[in-house]
Amino acid sequence: MKSFSEIIQSDKPVLVDFFATWCGPCKMMTPILHEVKTAVGDKVTILKIDVDKNTEVASQFQVQSVPTLIIFKHGQVKWRQSGVVPAKELQQVLNNV
Repeated sequence: MKSFSEIIQSDKPVLVDFFATWCGPCKMMTPILHEVKTAVGDKVTILKIDVDKNTEVASQFQVQSVPTLIIFKHGQVKWRQSGVVPAKELQQVLNNV
């Protein structure tokens, strides 16, 4: 299994959803991410990171609130936003990364 830092070094965009199981808005992101995955297919890797189980990664990227979405490419943060993001908006951002 690849480590988080190996995964985000990818040539293709990696969308990471930092979430918590107790977070209401985080639950709203699940169907949105499924919709995005269906639309973009294998052009994008989508990861969900539980901030309570992965505190190191969450603090490394200074995730203060959940959900926080970050898009990485070649290990660099290309886009970041906290809160629920509509599928269409995510697709637009991913197409421009």
